[in-house]
Formats: sequence, C-alpha cells, structure tokens
Amino acid sequence: MPTEFISLTFPNDSNELAPKPGTPADPAFLTRYARTLDDYGFKYTLLPYDAGGFDPWTQGAYIAAVTKNLKIIIALRPNTVYPTVAAKALATLDQLSNGRAVVHFIAGGSDVEQAREGDFLTKEERYGRLEEYIKILRRAWSNSEAFDWEGKYFQFKNYSNRVRPVNGHIPISVGGSSPEAYRIGGSLADIFGLWGEPLKDTKEQIDKIYAEAEKAGRADRPRIWVTFRPIVAETEELAWAKAHRTLDALNGNKTAFQKTFPNFAQGNSEPQNVGSQRLLEIAKRGDVQDRALWYPTVTATNARGASTALVGSPQTLADAILDYVDLGAELISIRGYDNYNDVVDYGRYILPLVYKGIAEREEKDKEGTAVKTEVNGDSKTIVVPSESA
Repeated sequence: MPTEFISLTFPNDSNELAPKPGTPADPAFLTRYARTLDDYGFKYTLLPYDAGGFDPWTQGAYIAAVTKNLKIIIALRPNTVYPTVAAKALATLDQLSNGRAVVHFIAGGSDVEQAREGDFLTKEERYGRLEEYIKILRRAWSNSEAFDWEGKYFQFKNYSNRVRPVNGHIPISVGGSSPEAYRIGGSLADIFGLWGEPLKDTKEQIDKIYAEAEKAGRADRPRIWVTFRPIVAETEELAWAKAHRTLDALNGNKTAFQKTFPNFAQGNSEPQNVGSQRLLEIAKRGDVQDRALWYPTVTATNARGASTALVGSPQTLADAILDYVDLGAELISIRGYDNYNDVVDYGRYILPLVYKGIAEREEKDKEGTAVKTEVNGDSKTIVVPSESA
C-alpha cells in the first residue's frame, strides 16, 4: 500500500506554544482544521484520549460529517467501553463515514492515569485484556451469528452484532514498545504505531513486530506507523532558530500546560511506559541524531507522548521521512506545536516532496537493477527488473 500521512486533531486552538487552560471545544476551528487536513491530502487523523479530556468518539463523528476523505482514528482504552458496545459504535461510525473508521488501542501506560477512571489492573493484565478485546471485535465484525464469550476479562451470552462495517472490517491499530505490545500488535493488529526513534532503533522494533507476526502464523504483517513533530522553515538556519524558540516556549509553558492537560503532567518523575523511557534513554546519546531527529523536545516534556522533533528545511525533512519509508513505514504521523499553521506548512511544503521522492524510487525500481553475469565466457552487465532481482 502507498505511504499515507496521519495528523492529530484537537478541538480548539490551544497548543503547546500557547496553552489556553479551560478553552471549550470550538466547532469552527475543528471544522477548519479537519478540512485543511482533507484538502492537503492527509489520509487519517487521530482523536487522542485522556481521562479528563474531550471525548474522541464525539469529535470523530463531527469530523466525519465535515470532511470527505479523512479517516477517523478513535483512540480507545479498553477499560472505558465494553467490547460489544465498541463493536457496534465503531461499525456505526464506519457506516456513517462511508468506511472511514479506524481504532487505535491504548493498553494503558500509567497506573495513575488508569486509576482516574477506575482501572486498577496491572500492566500485564491490561495487555491481556487488550488481546481479548481485539479478538471479540474481530469476531463481532466477521460473524453475524450470536456467540457467547467466557474469557478472563469479559463474559457475555448470545451477543450478535447487526451493525456491519462497510468493508467487513475496521482497521485495528496497536502501539507500544514493550515485548507484550510487540506480541499483541504483531499477531493481531493491522497497524502498529511507533514513536520517532533513530533509524537503527526503529528497524530493531520493526523486526520484532514482524517476528511476532510470523510466529503467529500470519500471511501478512502490520503496517508500520511512525510519529514525529516536525519543525520546518525555509532554510536550515531559520528552522534551527525556530526549533530553539519552540524549545524555549515548551520550557516556559510547563505550568500552563499542566493546567491544560493535568492528566498528562508527569513532573520530573520517570514515565512508567516503556516508549517514553526509551525516548529519554536515546536522548542521552545526543541532541541531534540521523539526518534531523532532535531530542531536546523529548527531555523538555519528559517524553510526554510523541515528542521527537524533526528539524530542517522542507527538503531535509522530506529526506528524513523517506528514510523511514525506506525502512518500511507506510504511515507517517506528523503534527507540530502550532497545530493549524504547522499543518498548512506540512501540506504545502513537505507532503509534495515526500510523494515526489516516493515516485522517484518507484520509477527507479521499474528501470531494474544492473547485474553482472557471464555469457559464453564473456562478462556482461544486464538489467534485471527489480521484482525479479
């Protein structure tokens, strides 16, 4: 499948550069933002989840109503919605959006955050519940016959789902950096989400995910989704100046951000989730890694969510993203710090360059590969089509 872009949608213009604690949902902003994503060719938008934040289901339905092509990724914690309810809710959204629903599962990376909504399972138990949850959804969508379920975390009798997804299935995404995340995502997910790490580390994670898919006997493998926070400007010098202004704002706005997103405010304590721990460890290797991967935004936010920046001119950032495409990433999530204006810049200057780079790679593949061979005792070079090389 072709490389596709993902963004993340918030319901108002509050952002990390200019936090506005207590700002209500703004339908006009949400409409403009979502339609801008649609117009610039983003294929997906993620509706995030936190215990005290805006509801992703309601926002997702609203976005589906005001856009034409954008696929809606609902972030879902299994403790918040019973799987039979989620099965029909997602299928309903899928029908109303003409097949544009996607679900991204969050097993739960923080005991404190999970406890805010009455979930006191251990991390290991949360992953066990997630595995059971996904299996229930798949069965509910694939079979209209009533069935019983007697699992460790869910039990029900004679359930049948009469609301069918448009294409018979809704893509399921799983993210994480722990062995259990790799196992469950590799064996059951259509998409696996990773945060932006250096190429070598990302390749190691992808190999682990693919190994779990093979171990599970899958004929296919999850599509890989990698997330970055690009900081782009016309030239390298301007981009780095902008990056340092962004860093100053992140450091200066910590109090305001904690008021805006108290459930994500972790202070200086070590994050419990493996993904954040990995980012903080990688940050110790140096501020800049690979082409343009910048880690001070990670340390400034204590690796709060997806926090790895890419810094540079549009061509530098496009080349950096193409490095991950070459690794096998088919889904690239990019969101900035000035949410709306950054989306416009990405759509104008980065997406076209990435697609141009992909087209050039595809054309090169069609031309074939030069291979040395021996014909009647003479050494010759022939061109072999790439799919046969």
